[in-house]
Amino acid sequence: MSGRIVLVTGVVGGIGAAIAARLAAEGAKVVVTDLAGDGLTQAAGQLGLPAVAADLTDTASVQEMVQQITADHGAPDILVNAAGGVCNQVGTPLEEVQPADWHRIFAVNVDATLYLSQALVPAMKTAGWGRIVTISSGAGLRPSLTGIHAYTAAKHALVGLTKQLSLELGQHGITVNSIAPGFILSNPATQRQWEAFGPEGQAQLVKRIHTRKLGTPEDIAAAASFLTGSEAGWISGQILSVDGGVT
Repeated sequence: MSGRIVLVTGVVGGIGAAIAARLAAEGAKVVVTDLAGDGLTQAAGQLGLPAVAADLTDTASVQEMVQQITADHGAPDILVNAAGGVCNQVGTPLEEVQPADWHRIFAVNVDATLYLSQALVPAMKTAGWGRIVTISSGAGLRPSLTGIHAYTAAKHALVGLTKQLSLELGQHGITVNSIAPGFILSNPATQRQWEAFGPEGQAQLVKRIHTRKLGTPEDIAAAASFLTGSEAGWISGQILSVDGGVT
């Protein structure tokens, strides 16, 4: 990782922060981003890493962020896009799904990856080397425990985008892979979901996991470390389930 410049998104959540900390500890020059606010300021301070705020659902904001990072730190050759999630939504019956809620989840989980890739790939092509890792979900491979139609559909779309980018960019020395975490207590949203399961539901969920325990953000960070490293140079277009054996 020495000499590599990494952009990690979504660091206000536990998974993004764990990935940023892991790659920085391995010697990479890591820059973090999330929405502007106290959350990003606090996360960057705890990590001891530079931060540039951006709205990843807005292509102009993404381009401006990348320009600033490139000017201040150099062009990122590794992107780990951990931004995403359910946007504070809960599962509803099909008839109650609202268009604005649907599009918001797609913007955060899918559009952001497209805009980031568009902004960062030109420099990666020039360098002839790059790594893109998306954070999808078990919900991108099967129905979601959240019951949120848009979340399941968006994560499936992210898996498809990951594979399409891999096909297009592999010839330029850029690998594109995705990590599909299982259920991990990584932020307030997952904590609320865990509590909503109740003791019986929690026990049933853990019983489905082969290792009989929940994962941690650090488990996802370990996978991101491998996929962004030199030894994963011939691995691309893959969806790595890190879920204790559920898949």
